[in-house]
Order: sequence, then C-alpha cells, then structure tokens
Amino acid sequence: MAHTSYPQSYYAASANPVPDRPELNGEVETDVCIVGAGYTGLSTALFLLESGFKVSIVEAAKVGFGASGRNGGQIVNSYSRDIDVIERTVGPKQAQLLGQMAFEGGRIIRERVAKYNIQCDLKDGGVFAANTDKHMKHLESQKKLWERFGHTQLELMDAKRIREVVGTDNYVGGMLDMSGGHIHPLNLALGEAAAVESLGGIIYEQSPAIRIDRGANPVVHTPKGRVKAKFVVVAGNAYLGDLIPELSAKSMPCGTQVITTEPLSAELAKSLLPTDYCVEDCNYLLDYYRLSGDNRLIFGGGVVYGARDPADIESIIRPNMLKTFPQLKDVKIDYAWTGNFLLTLSRLPQVGRLGDNIYYSQGCSGHGVTYTHLAGKVLAEALRGQAERFDAFAELPHYPFPGGRLFRVPFTAMGAWYYSMRDKLGF
Repeated sequence: MAHTSYPQSYYAASANPVPDRPELNGEVETDVCIVGAGYTGLSTALFLLESGFKVSIVEAAKVGFGASGRNGGQIVNSYSRDIDVIERTVGPKQAQLLGQMAFEGGRIIRERVAKYNIQCDLKDGGVFAANTDKHMKHLESQKKLWERFGHTQLELMDAKRIREVVGTDNYVGGMLDMSGGHIHPLNLALGEAAAVESLGGIIYEQSPAIRIDRGANPVVHTPKGRVKAKFVVVAGNAYLGDLIPELSAKSMPCGTQVITTEPLSAELAKSLLPTDYCVEDCNYLLDYYRLSGDNRLIFGGGVVYGARDPADIESIIRPNMLKTFPQLKDVKIDYAWTGNFLLTLSRLPQVGRLGDNIYYSQGCSGHGVTYTHLAGKVLAEALRGQAERFDAFAELPHYPFPGGRLFRVPFTAMGAWYYSMRDKLGF
C-alpha cells in the first residue's frame, strides 16, 4: 500500500516532531475502535481513555491529515447554523440544550492544551468583521442571542474600534469574542495524539478502514488487519468515502483554500493585526485570516463544491487578501493548499448510532475546530450510557441533497453563487 504523507502546507512544514506510528497488521481487540485520527476521533479517544476504556484508532493516512491539520486554525464558537435557526427548526427545549453546548468546544481545547502541555501557538481573541450595515445588524442580534445562552465575553465594535484591531478600512464594525482565538491546528492534533498514547491508546496510521462488519461484535477491517471491538466510532468526516453509504447520501465534501505569506517583519505584522486576534468576515463565502506564530499571514476562503483541488490556489485567494491588505502586494506566498470539510444540507452536524454499537459524528460544515472537540465529549458520554446531549444532536433532522449525488454539486454551487452575489451587492 502506498504511504500517504501530509500535504505541502505551512502546518506540515512547521509541525512539531511527528513520531512513526505502526500500520495495523493482524488482529487486535479493544473496547472502542475509532475510525479517523482527526479532532473528532482524538477528542473521543481522550474522553474515553480518561474514563477507563481501552481504545484503538485506525487512520487512513497520518494524524491530522484531513481538515484537522489543514484548517484556518480559528477557534469559533457555536455551529455553522446558529442557535436561533436550531430553535426555529426543533423548538426551544432541544435548542436550549444545544445552545448550552455551543460554547463548550473552545473550553475543551484550552483544557486539553493546559492539561497535556500541547505546544500549538494558542492565542485568545476572535473577530467577526462586518462588511456592511446589514452585517452589523446581524452581529448585534448575534450578541444578544449568545448572551441569552450565557456567553458574555463579547464586545461590539464600531468602525473606529475595529480599525484598532484590524489594519484595513474594509469594515464598518464587528464583534470581538475573547473566548475565540487561534491555534496551529496540526500541532494541536499531534499534541492530542500524544496525549492519547500517554493514556494507553493505540493509533495505527496508513490503515484505512475498508469495511465494518456490523452486529453484536463489530469488526473494522483494514488492508492488512482487523479490529474486534465492543463499540465503533466513525470519525472520518470528509475523508470517510463510502465506508457508511447511508451517511454519504446526506453530506458532501467541499474544499476550502488557504495561503500563507513569507515571514513578515514585526512592524508589518503588527500593522495588519495589532492585537493578534484572528478574523473572519460575515459574507456567505467568507474570508478568514490570522498571524502565525512566526509572523506570517495565513489567509483562507473560497469553497470548491465536491472537493476538487483547484489548479492555482494562490490565484483564487491572493486577490481577496490584497483587497483586505493592499500593503502586501509585494509579499511572497510561501504555501498554498486545499483541505476538505463535510457539508450537510442543514449545515448542522450529523450525529447518530447505527444499530446498538456504531456511533458517528460528521458534517461540521466549516465550523469543525470547536464542534469536533465537543463531539468527542458527547460521544464518550453516550458510550458511558449518558445519552441526553448525544440525543439532542441525533434528533436534528437531515435530508439528502436535492437531485441526489449527480446534482448535489451544481445545485449547491448555484445556491452559493446566489448568496455571494447578495453579499457583493450589499443585499
């Protein structure tokens, strides 16, 4: 089998030391077999190991190979659809429980970083930037909504105030969330993997799950081995393929693109983001950016439906970067890459159970850094028999994309085009 290495990203180039991990050969037995060593799988494993379970993880490539090691590195609260949308969809009781969990993922990340001494350039502070007065009204409503669910670390910013934290004239205002922040995402995953192994968990790399035998004693098969388990947790997200056909029908892999500049002078870096907060704007197809630990600007955005790799990522993202920071026109781009996230039609996570012993969580729809860490806790609770919070997610309705697999990409792209035109025209 071919060895799959990390993509050529800034994160891979600046990663902490990565140990060699074994490929699965032969048969092993465990309490819980987790498919996928990204944030969802690693978070689940840590919570289970801390509760006394025996855990093995099978990973198709390397720890954090997928979205967990390629994302924008931003700690953003809530879900891709906010609590008010959930409330209108499922009613106040279920929304209350989901709303209470909406700000938990960031706290879990910080607890993990502190408890296991994970070196991942953790910084506090995230900005939602308003391009229009309509965006600003949305942020005012969002602040009231989040405060209704107990989240109070928020500050609305007018045009003058946001100019103090973002060195551009593009925004009419914004909202600062001090419980937001940013991290080196691959180093966070690597640190969590080391924590898993410190507690006795085993991670098998280059060991894709190719089949799961369902039943009273599920078995996960890889090309050279198999894992017999009491429970299975499927955490492959956008890289799961068709391992579970009933899940792939209601989700679609999408690609997002990221570029990273050469190291900037301290003076130039401070002029862009004086307080070192991360930023995302309020457009439907949004831009997001932040400084790295070594003063590079990491800038991302764009969506490719169906997760094709664009031929020239820099040509897609660099113009957006220069609209925000024209002073970077002569700055070299050192890295450009794409990574896939999993989109659901509702843009809410898919959580559930197949039979009595196969659990899954997927479909973060671009909001995965915090949600996946919460998902690990919720899945671990369910395996321990505490299913109230798991059920709150599992009861969210999900539907196949219109037109099935053949038309889900063009239909979704048409919808995105419509909303992006509304953004551009200020509607």
